[in-house]
Amino acid sequence: METTTISNRAEFAQWAIERSRAIVAEQGSNLALAARDMNDEQIAETGNALGQAIVDALLEVFDGLLEEE
Repeated sequence: METTTISNRAEFAQWAIERSRAIVAEQGSNLALAARDMNDEQIAETGNALGQAIVDALLEVFDGLLEEE
């Protein structure tokens, strides 16, 4: 993943929009397919993957903030 420098609120908002769009496109579609197939095990697995992708994105930006200190 490429490094992005965020120096103001507008840049952070743009990063958040782009990152969430990528997460939903990848993980959300997997979850939708699992729900369509009514596969409970796969729904749980893909739901967890969606949650983990969100956590990873939050940690990614948080880690970037720590490097500045």
